Amino acid sequence: MCISSSVVVGNLGLIGEDKCRGMMAKESTPTIKTTTTPHFCSRRLLLGFVVLGIFYGLIIVDAATTTTSVENKGKPISRISFGSCSNQTAPQPIWDAVLRFDPDLFIWLGDNIYADSKKPRKFTGKGRNSGPWKNTPRFFQVSAAEMEHQYQLMKNVSGYAKLREQTEVIGTWDDHDFGLNDAGKELEGKQTSQKLMLDFLDEPLDSPRRRQEGVYTSYTYGPAGKQIKVILLDTRYHRDPIGRDGTMLGDAQWQWFENELRNSSAQIHIIGSSIQVVANFSAMSQPFFSVESWSLFPKEQMKLYDLLQETNVSGVMFISGDVHFCEIARYDCGLSYPLYDFTSSGITQGVEELAPPPLSYILAFAALITPNTLRVYNPRCRYHSCVYGKQNFGGLEINWDADPVAINVDIRDVHGVPVLGTSFTLNELQPGYQRVQPPQHGQVQRHCTLEIELPWHQRYLLAILFFGTLSVCAGLISIYLVNGIISVIKRRSTQKPKPD
Repeated sequence: MCISSSVVVGNLGLIGEDKCRGMMAKESTPTIKTTTTPHFCSRRLLLGFVVLGIFYGLIIVDAATTTTSVENKGKPISRISFGSCSNQTAPQPIWDAVLRFDPDLFIWLGDNIYADSKKPRKFTGKGRNSGPWKNTPRFFQVSAAEMEHQYQLMKNVSGYAKLREQTEVIGTWDDHDFGLNDAGKELEGKQTSQKLMLDFLDEPLDSPRRRQEGVYTSYTYGPAGKQIKVILLDTRYHRDPIGRDGTMLGDAQWQWFENELRNSSAQIHIIGSSIQVVANFSAMSQPFFSVESWSLFPKEQMKLYDLLQETNVSGVMFISGDVHFCEIARYDCGLSYPLYDFTSSGITQGVEELAPPPLSYILAFAALITPNTLRVYNPRCRYHSCVYGKQNFGGLEINWDADPVAINVDIRDVHGVPVLGTSFTLNELQPGYQRVQPPQHGQVQRHCTLEIELPWHQRYLLAILFFGTLSVCAGLISIYLVNGIISVIKRRSTQKPKPD
């Protein structure tokens, strides 16, 4: 019998139709009509091409949904530090504290440099680039050569250079090292940005991460039974514009992410997202502040929670950056165990330190009074708001010898002193650990009600107080002016005319 087309393991060779005809001629008997040979071989050749097409299609799909997955099955990792938002031209004393923490691994969570450029703030006039009524962009892209130079400046920071010598450094990016503030998939030149970012992280030249679209990847550390899987997402390369509730990760990255979860045997899963996953500061800060988060893409956020629930993975916790302050958020109604989001931002960009003193005090007060349903409040917070807006980094410690395994997470200041923190056991991050009933419509439940679901008078408390204060001040000024005018009129009316 002749097989007109076949896939040969090793070289994917094909037996062509001409060869098939020759083979048929050798194997045929006089009773077989030669007129049937072309039809027979053509059908088999067509079938072979179909099979080969499917084979190559699977290769293409696989290439689109897989990336670098590094495994290090040596001794267990017990200390991880993480951080974000590092201005390469600003002083960076915090690296001394990171070095004293002595991490086994450091994770960048984005804005590893500030590669874009910006104009001075302007709140009024035609070229308003700041505030709720801005009408022109403040940030603009720089050349690839300039971006490469900025990365080199960051690499040359002495404290960071020492960290690279003694600790493995991995990471993902956010908008400013992607190339432009708040940018997504529409950004031009993102392929070049990806190359420069991977160069900064010393990614091997033959890494699949350099051939894919986006910088997402995963790493597995430790022996069986004491494994940590770090999954770093790319929330920029494929992200739709804000306000459309489109995709955050793109189809290929979603498929890859699902595979990483389903095929994992790790006990702890640390998912790095450059923007906050659980918290939604923008829900309470409008119209004054707006920060990017998964909450601005509610369909994608729900898809994320559904995927974690469906894959039934244990030990999931998020780490994030971007917002220029640090906090710890917890969501109890996403899975059957608490979902923590540890936000550390930034290495240099602390909102209270960037703002002038009067404004920094106002920001600290705003953090205290702004309603928040998901933030973790406990005695380990330095301030009552449980928010810290100065230089900080995150520190995660795992005690594998404890029974059950104990986990402690701190956010630390420039001196390495904890300013926020919480502790829990690995048993608490197992599917089925808790069953929390979602709140009824109109009810507010701590760690379950999303900020966007708060009643309007709570959600917009900051705006109500601001505009209420303005109205009171304006009223008092008006009363003062009116009283002044009345006094002037009275004085003039009581003055006697001078005699001639």
